[in-house]
Amino acid sequence: MNRIINRWKSEGGYRDVLVLAIPLIISTGTVSVLHFIDRMFLTWYSANAIAASMPASMVSQAIMSFFIGVAGYTSVFVAQYYGAAKYNRVGPVIWQGIYISIFGGILLMLFIPFAEIIFRFFGHDPAIQKEEVTYFRVLCFSGFPAIACAAISGYFSGRGRPWPVMWVNCFAAAVNIVLDYAFIFGKWGVPEWGIKGAGIATVTASVGSLIIFLFLLAVGSQNKIYHTISGFRPDWELMKRILKFGIPAGTQFFLDMASFTVFLLILGRLGTASLVASNIAFNINSLAFMPMIGCGNAVSILVGQFLGKGRPDLAEKSSYSAFHLTFIYMLSISIAYVTIPWLFIAPFAAKADPAMFTGIAELTVVLLRFVAIYSIFDTLSIIFSSAVKGAGDTRFVMYMTVTIGWLVMVIPTYLSIVVFGYGIMACWLFATLCVITLGIGFLLRFLNGKWKTMLVIERPE
Repeated sequence: MNRIINRWKSEGGYRDVLVLAIPLIISTGTVSVLHFIDRMFLTWYSANAIAASMPASMVSQAIMSFFIGVAGYTSVFVAQYYGAAKYNRVGPVIWQGIYISIFGGILLMLFIPFAEIIFRFFGHDPAIQKEEVTYFRVLCFSGFPAIACAAISGYFSGRGRPWPVMWVNCFAAAVNIVLDYAFIFGKWGVPEWGIKGAGIATVTASVGSLIIFLFLLAVGSQNKIYHTISGFRPDWELMKRILKFGIPAGTQFFLDMASFTVFLLILGRLGTASLVASNIAFNINSLAFMPMIGCGNAVSILVGQFLGKGRPDLAEKSSYSAFHLTFIYMLSISIAYVTIPWLFIAPFAAKADPAMFTGIAELTVVLLRFVAIYSIFDTLSIIFSSAVKGAGDTRFVMYMTVTIGWLVMVIPTYLSIVVFGYGIMACWLFATLCVITLGIGFLLRFLNGKWKTMLVIERPE
């Protein structure tokens, strides 16, 4: 007991992790709840809408994720500059991230004319393809505000001040949920837009978040201390440094999203029931997964701050503290997936057609057992990959994610369905093996210790 108490109080211990992680967990948790309710509404609306929602959103997220990964890496730069007390470099970092987001938003919109070609390639039912195209085209307009919000969030979280990020995300989620209900079902005098309405709600909430973040950058003493306004000029040396470390992070995020997107699109060849059940299982998992992402973000920031201070020992300690907390949490959730799966499925069944949904629910129960297994290893993957990324070891994370994601999950899934004609269980087996392998690989990289000597900012003389 004394060891736990000492670990709680000491620098880099449980308290330090939770003080930073709790608002980040709530922030990512609101996104998870939003996606959950969004897809719950679409399940109530029609089977085609929910079947189309995840493939379409994952394709848009996969494209956007590269730029979110690059622009969002500002949090590590801010953390290390803050740890090194180089406060005047913080504002310019954020502005370089905003410039990256402008380019990313334009590129995403260039995909709009090719939407039909993209979704026709994967061979889903024509009715589902039509919904996928509609949803994807609307979501493309959320690119710039979403990427810019990721860049600006790094200003607050990198300094260990994540509460504004939490409140903005909570506000955006609340707005999105209300607009979802109105736009999908045609309430309060609004036309019934179905899945298109869900996309419009997402874009509106993203724009609102960006406006609030820009306002927060300008108020108070932010500019005097951190140059949040005066640091708006392009800084090519700083931009090159951000791209050097951010591009591998963005590539890893993109190819990770792409691998799961292709996995889901290939799985859609098995029919609507398999696709819907997989969508629901992934959506349920996201409720537990997104808080772990928040804890992973906290680890990256703590590692960055401690390395900026020249304290790799505390960076290591904080990583293990976060792992202890997330492992206990995720083990509890995994047990619940196996013992009370219907508790998670009930919201989707509430207003769905019973004749249609019964078979889907039974299949989802089985898939949640796979989720329970891989979620435990996901704890290793998220915490220790976040730790080495917080130091700047982004290339290894990229290579590991790309290699394992495609060789262990995507390619075997394609062969099992298209070539050998196996069913959904084979697909989920490969997905589970992928997560297990990643978790073990990132743990070994962390234990190697190379990350302790890394920095993304200029080294002190």
